[in-house]
Amino acid sequence: MTKAKGEHHDTTTANAAAGKTTIWGRRSSFNVQKVLWLADELGLDYEHVPAGGQFGLLDSPEFLRMNPHGKVPVLRDDDATVWESHAILRYLAARHGGAAFWPEQAAARARADGWMDWAQTALQPAFLVGVFWGYYRTPEAQRDAAAIARSLDATHACLRQLDDALADQPYLSGQALGLADVPAATALYRYYELDIPHAPLPHVRAWYERLQARPAYRRQVMVPFGELQGRLEF
Repeated sequence: MTKAKGEHHDTTTANAAAGKTTIWGRRSSFNVQKVLWLADELGLDYEHVPAGGQFGLLDSPEFLRMNPHGKVPVLRDDDATVWESHAILRYLAARHGGAAFWPEQAAARARADGWMDWAQTALQPAFLVGVFWGYYRTPEAQRDAAAIARSLDATHACLRQLDDALADQPYLSGQALGLADVPAATALYRYYELDIPHAPLPHVRAWYERLQARPAYRRQVMVPFGELQGRLEF
């Protein structure tokens, strides 16, 4: 077992002790990265169990009892078991985040919800599915160049919306990092690392530079993803 700040690694579900916070998922998974990043930002002490991809476990009876859909991430926190990345983010923010990540005002929480849902329904389909999967994870001979180009255009349309939102504030959440930032910001490392055209987005670029100064972001999001190139199976 190797240990990093705020994180312990294990390889079996059986060793995840009851009563502790445990997160399952491979570190190269975009959706898992969101959860690990927030957990580190909140300073949580948790067990991380690599699962999915080369680590397997997802079709085991133990895992399917936690998440019948057989996907990561999954969180166990004391007696609560939560699946789906944004449900986990909201749970962690509500239980452990305090006012910075879970404000008392319903309107403030709704603004974060809006950006989170937008990232999942607009940015992720355009970039993660259309560009990252369509270009990077698809073998070159199988790529659809026209579809990738359309997805890149859609990605840049989304990023221009972010650029406008960040024109007069350092974070989507306002003056400090908050829950609104996590889903969209997790995509930036892959966007800027891919060998694709990058739009001139000064406010998004400045946001990304601020994020890179955060140890939790560097540790959990800026993770090499070469293992995924040309691989469609996971």
